[in-house]
Amino acid sequence: MSKSNRDLLVLFKEELMTPQAIEHEVEMLHEMLYIVENIDNLCLAHEVIDLNKYKVHSQMHIISNILQRRESKPFVFLNNKN
Repeated sequence: MSKSNRDLLVLFKEELMTPQAIEHEVEMLHEMLYIVENIDNLCLAHEVIDLNKYKVHSQMHIISNILQRRESKPFVFLNNKN
């Protein structure tokens, strides 16, 4: 897994942590975000509400296509299923 270039603000409860412990925590956070931000997992956790056609789409290929568009259409919403 390649390291992505992202800005993270990490707050720790413990005052005294070694730099190795901090690096380990950030690496674990990066691994978790890598899994969550995967397009397949993102499509499983969301649905698309299209008010132009009055439809709710939950098929993975439709959600993936809508997410990959450069410009979004008005009144098309990404809704988290949680």
